[in-house]
Amino acid sequence: MNASESPDVALPDALADQPVARVERDGVEYVLLGTAHVSRASVEAVKALIEREPFDAIAIELCESRARGIRDPEAFAKMDLFQVIRTGKAGMVFASLALSSFQQRIAEQYGIEPGAEMKAAMREADTRSLPLWLVDREIGTTLNHAYRGVRFRDRLGIIGGLIASVFSSDEIDEAEIEKLKQGDILEGAFGEFARESKPLYEALIGERDRFMAARLREESSIAPAIKRVLVVIGAGHLAGIQRELDAQQEAPRAIIEPLAAKLPAPKWPKYLTIGIMLAIFAAIGFLFYRNAAMGWHALRDWVIYTAVLSGIGAAVAGGHPLSVLTAAVMGPLKPLRPPGLSSGVFSGMVEAWLRKPRVADFQSLRKDLLHVSGWWRNRVARTLLVFMLTNLGTIAGEYLAGIRIFSRLL
Repeated sequence: MNASESPDVALPDALADQPVARVERDGVEYVLLGTAHVSRASVEAVKALIEREPFDAIAIELCESRARGIRDPEAFAKMDLFQVIRTGKAGMVFASLALSSFQQRIAEQYGIEPGAEMKAAMREADTRSLPLWLVDREIGTTLNHAYRGVRFRDRLGIIGGLIASVFSSDEIDEAEIEKLKQGDILEGAFGEFARESKPLYEALIGERDRFMAARLREESSIAPAIKRVLVVIGAGHLAGIQRELDAQQEAPRAIIEPLAAKLPAPKWPKYLTIGIMLAIFAAIGFLFYRNAAMGWHALRDWVIYTAVLSGIGAAVAGGHPLSVLTAAVMGPLKPLRPPGLSSGVFSGMVEAWLRKPRVADFQSLRKDLLHVSGWWRNRVARTLLVFMLTNLGTIAGEYLAGIRIFSRLL
């Protein structure tokens, strides 16, 4: 008889040291299980708690799109790149891929599947025919609040954190993994910056605590027969959701709607950009008035700087020669381009048209994102890089051209 069969040897308790909180609200008992998104023990804890206690429903810390990604790992294969780029969603898709890359690096390095405990809860709900509640806020809205809710200069930290999570070749050390076990996968992707920036922490953690607590109350009000709910959430959200369930007095919808709405882009950066462009072209016009040769030199500066740097951005991204040419042509034409259509939109669409992503590119996307070279090898990721780097090159060209043109006034 081996140890597992011996009645004298106690088996380890899967729920030992696992954070569990119980909250009763409006006649419903919510059993909150705090999990670590990168811990195998959390998967066993989910199974053990469901086996030991009866539940009428299971709620998990996932939104509709993230749950769809777990159910259908090939969801990216259904993505229409032309539509994504044309509608201005390429930046959001890039951010989602960056987060996916961070999660895949953890899985590759430690043999841990991020979100495995959520998948286990989903399977248990299906097996037991229990209602499954997806209570987290949409990932796109959370990223929108994270980006729009911080100061302009702090946005560089967000962009830097995403880029670092993509292109860093360093292994994720054990200390960072331990922080993830007590925190949140989104918070972890932005690193120390998320823990130091209160507005960013609020968007990633605080707002979602309020949102998920309100969603739990809303689902319970829809199904009054449900009296016991297992809530599987990251350990970093447990205290906040417990507090919100105790304290919330407003109707759930009154809390959910403002938190679910995307924050509009502030108008001042747009007006500032328009003002700078008007000032640059006013300076060019004044130079023509003063001296035609100086005016032509200033106009040449604008064309050269914006065309060359836009083209360099597309070239660095590995774009097709025609995509690079498109970037170079569209870069100087900012005053003539329709509003909302950046130079990156045109170069990205040309890249997607010339180098149509193959089924294999979509199938290998997650694996390719593990390595820096994969972003250039995979046609889907490379098209997004062409879009992003063309735009960055255009912006750099505009400001450098402006500096050069204004210097001619002196």
